[in-house]
Amino acid sequence: MTRILVVDDEPQIVRALRINLAARHYDVAVATDGASALRAAADWRPDLIVLDLGLPDLDGIEVIHGLRAWTRIPIVVLSGRAGNRDKIQALDAGADDYVTKPFGIEEFLARIRAVSRRAAVQEAELARVRIGDRTVDLTGKTISGGLRLTPTEWHILEILVRNPGKLIPRRLLLAEVWGSGHVKETHYLRQYMAQLRKKLERDPAHPVHLITEPGMGYRFRP
Repeated sequence: MTRILVVDDEPQIVRALRINLAARHYDVAVATDGASALRAAADWRPDLIVLDLGLPDLDGIEVIHGLRAWTRIPIVVLSGRAGNRDKIQALDAGADDYVTKPFGIEEFLARIRAVSRRAAVQEAELARVRIGDRTVDLTGKTISGGLRLTPTEWHILEILVRNPGKLIPRRLLLAEVWGSGHVKETHYLRQYMAQLRKKLERDPAHPVHLITEPGMGYRFRP
């Protein structure tokens, strides 16, 4: 079942979306402000996010930037802002589509299906990557040559590989893998990144794919 996170503080919109999405067998969760949306995205891991820009605490553009710092989850903006500038800002920030209110539910659902299809194609493209002499299959959780990773190593690697070229902050990685109570335990990451480099990099002392950004975090370079 596709999981959709609806981020909107208008009760009527939320109710209409919840009813129509649930009727089409989507699993729906709701957040009514930006901070809750960012937490829900990290904890619940939806397959798609429907996002209003006019939230009570954060502007929706800030929420998009926050999400795009670590995830490629598809984002469909659903907003009353109809100006071209707002659309351009949202799309440039990383939104996948933009629908203005008021909207027709059938067109909106078609947009969701189209974005989901594009995301599935991108997911398939990212599912197999080359790191050094190894081919990593994220879907099958296999690595060429029979190399094995621990569950924690897989978790870290998957976050990095699914966000090619992006800096993933240390705090975010720690929260994602070990929970929000461990965001200061940077030695965990150092240890596991060293293990990953030994297994995957041709020269672990001089990595070219699993890169450390000193004082900030880590980056996967294809």
